[in-house]
Amino acid sequence: MNSQSQSQSTSVEDIFDSSLNLEETHFKEGYNEGYSNGLMSGKEEAEQTGLRMGFEIGEELGFYRGCVDVWNSVIRVEPTRFSTRLKESIKKMEELIEKYPVLEPEDESANEIMDSLRLKFRVIRAGLGVKLEYDGYPKPKEIEF
Repeated sequence: MNSQSQSQSTSVEDIFDSSLNLEETHFKEGYNEGYSNGLMSGKEEAEQTGLRMGFEIGEELGFYRGCVDVWNSVIRVEPTRFSTRLKESIKKMEELIEKYPVLEPEDESANEIMDSLRLKFRVIRAGLGVKLEYDGYPKPKEIEF
């Protein structure tokens, strides 16, 4: 009878153990499933954000490149049209555009170069006395609650 009571005791302990482990098992399964889903959705969201940001930066760089190309065309056609100082600023802006790490988006100098480009653009615009502005890609309207 002793062995029978031991086996009943063991089976009762097994039931309690499995009941206690059930919560932990469900927790682990839920965590793993949530982690996997979060990883997938995070990658998708990161991809969309990267595409959007890359497009916006490329658009702004293209705008500056277009301006520099037009100004350089004016300089070739009419070399005395712009001051020497303005010509130097245009050349420096062109160098900044060429220096921008388009294929290395994680390069830490990218923000610094973009800030310098924006500043140089404002200087040239002021020197030309024009109201030329980069409006950028239209941003979604802010929603107020």
